[in-house]
Amino acid sequence: MTVRAATARPGRAWVLWTSAGFAALLVWSAYGARVDLASLVSGEGLRQIAIYVRKLFPPDLSAAALRDAGIGAVETFAISLIGSLLAVAIALPLSLLATRTLLYRGILFEGRPLGPSAHVARVTLFALGKAVLNLLRTIPEIVWALIFVFMVGLGPFPGVLALGVHTGGVLGKLFGEVLEDVDPAPLEALQATGASRFTILVYGALPQALPQFVSYALYRWEVNIRAAAMLGFVGAGGLGQRIYVAINLFHEHQLMTLILTIYAIVTLVDAVSAYLRARLV
Repeated sequence: MTVRAATARPGRAWVLWTSAGFAALLVWSAYGARVDLASLVSGEGLRQIAIYVRKLFPPDLSAAALRDAGIGAVETFAISLIGSLLAVAIALPLSLLATRTLLYRGILFEGRPLGPSAHVARVTLFALGKAVLNLLRTIPEIVWALIFVFMVGLGPFPGVLALGVHTGGVLGKLFGEVLEDVDPAPLEALQATGASRFTILVYGALPQALPQFVSYALYRWEVNIRAAAMLGFVGAGGLGQRIYVAINLFHEHQLMTLILTIYAIVTLVDAVSAYLRARLV
C-alpha cells in the first residue's frame, strides 16, 4: 500500500503542475489577446450585436444581388477546385522527395545498400523536399494570395495560386506520411522477385496509398472552399471580394445574401466531397 502511494504521488504532482502551467498559459494568452468577455456579454455589447443582426435581415433577394452572388459563387467554386488540383500536382512529386523510405532507408534498400555519396545526396534531397513543404504550408493562404496579387494582379488567378501553393505543402506532408506507413509485405514480395525500386513504388506503395491520397485531397477541397471565400478580402476574387465591398459600403442586406450563398456552396461541396469519398475510398 505504501509503495502504491509513493508511486501515485509523483503522478498526481505531475498532473497538478501541468494543470497549473496550462492555466497560467491560458490566462497569459487571454491577457495578450485582450479578451474582454465582460464587455461582450454586457448589456450594451449584446444590444449592439442585436442591432447589427437586425440590419442584416431581410437578405437582399433582388435580381441584381442574386446575379452578383451567383457570379461570386461560381468564381469561388472554380478557385477552390482548380487550386485543389494544383495542390495535388505540387504535393505528389514533393511527397516522394519527403519520404525517407523511398529515398534512403527501409525495405527498398535492404540488400541493396547505397554508396556513401549516393546516401548523402539522397538525404540532402530529402531535407530540401521537407524544407520546401514546410515553407509552402507555413505561410497562410491569405498571405500567399496577397503576394500573388502583387505578382499577377487582381482577380481569381492569384487565389488559385495561393490555394495551390499552401495546400500543396499540407498535402505533400500528409502524402509522405502515408507512403512511409504502407504495409511492407507487398513491397517485400515484389523485392523478392527482383523488381526495381521504381517498380516497387508504382505497383507496391502507390496502390496502397492511393485511397488515403484521395481522401486527404477531397478533405482539403472542403477546406479550400471556405478559404477561397475569404481570399477576396485581399483582391483574389470570389465571394470574399464582394463581402469586403458590402461591409465597407454598409450594404448589410446584400452582405446577408452573400453569407447565405457561402453557406449554400460550402454545404454543396461538403456533400459532393462526402459522396466522392464514399464511392472512391
